[in-house]
Amino acid sequence: MEKIMVIGSSNTDLLIKTNRIPDPGETVLGGTFMMNAGGKGANQAVAVARIGGGVKFVAKIGDDMFGQRSLESYARDGIDISYIIKDGAAPSGMALITVDAAGENCIVVAPGANDRLTPADIDAVADAIRRSEYLLMQLEIPMPAVEYAAAIAREAGTKVILNPAPAAVLSDGLLSGLYMITPNRSESQLLTGVVVDGWEGAERAADVLLARGVRNVVVTLGSLGALVRSGEVSERIPAHRVDAVDTTAAGDVFNGALCVGLAEGRTLVEAVRFATCASAISVARMGAQSSIPTRAELDSLDRPEP
Repeated sequence: MEKIMVIGSSNTDLLIKTNRIPDPGETVLGGTFMMNAGGKGANQAVAVARIGGGVKFVAKIGDDMFGQRSLESYARDGIDISYIIKDGAAPSGMALITVDAAGENCIVVAPGANDRLTPADIDAVADAIRRSEYLLMQLEIPMPAVEYAAAIAREAGTKVILNPAPAAVLSDGLLSGLYMITPNRSESQLLTGVVVDGWEGAERAADVLLARGVRNVVVTLGSLGALVRSGEVSERIPAHRVDAVDTTAAGDVFNGALCVGLAEGRTLVEAVRFATCASAISVARMGAQSSIPTRAELDSLDRPEP
């Protein structure tokens, strides 16, 4: 049985790698163009599948060439695509991404069909949510769909992991039903009002989220690593040192690998270490789904500490 369900966005990424991200009104010549399947939900589903976990993916795409291309790509990775909905009234989601020489990116997303995923669509997959051990979601789909899916999962005992990206204000009702939340620095600050400029700030922000009812908090801190915080655990997990080429989808790879680690029975700390290995591989490559490692690649880096 597939233990993991991902509900989220499906996009096509149009990416240009250039020396620097242009200022407003400026044109920068030169660069390399790539077109890849993307979207935070799709990236996370591909990460789960490629790293070794069976996964069901719920998303809404346009009835167009971009949506069809994405479906074919997901199927090749072994994702269960039977829950993906084609919508003839909106185009598939698109993302325009600029990546500079240091690997930092600037992204603009036109959500298209992603913005039309409704609670009624979630109701149609409610039984599949109840049969899953973990439900992984993000915020590139409408909040009513996220909240409704989380409520179904909570009632059934399915563990809900929320990657709160893009950053948004979340209700106490949603937070109190989460098994885990995985914000980055800026998302942590928006959710808690705490300035997250390092480990101490991340710990303070995590404590605010725990007080609001989240059971486990993992704050990702880029090149520093990730903080694991719960009622029983508080640990700083350092990042692997790599030369970053493109940070696009690094967080998505982290979340997908984290779910696989948990589904395989690892402790929370072990699963986060596993996820940091996966994201380290991804930032050394260009693109979103094109950067996601296989399980064999991940196992070669994920060695026990001496």
